[in-house]
Amino acid sequence: MSDDTLNARRAFLRKIAMAVALTPLVESKLGAAAAANPRLNPAEPAAKAEKYVEDAKHAQGATAGSRCANCALYEGASGSAQGPCQIFPGKDVMAAGWCSSWAPQM
Repeated sequence: MSDDTLNARRAFLRKIAMAVALTPLVESKLGAAAAANPRLNPAEPAAKAEKYVEDAKHAQGATAGSRCANCALYEGASGSAQGPCQIFPGKDVMAAGWCSSWAPQM
């Protein structure tokens, strides 16, 4: 085989090795971007039906200290400003928010 063929093969194999090594990084970045949900608008019919507010201090009927961040239905990471909720699939709610489906964490 000629030197040009060997060099082309080596370059091709280096590119393949680099692609394989970077694949998990690219997948994690794409997965994180796909995981981000739009924030729930309190004016949406589903939000209104559950009396959702973005700040529990303004909620009528909320018990003191109850907010989305300490609700059993909230799926956001601890300490995050917003996250997903089982009541509103595909939407993020504010951690400081509240709705009438609030349930204490067990």
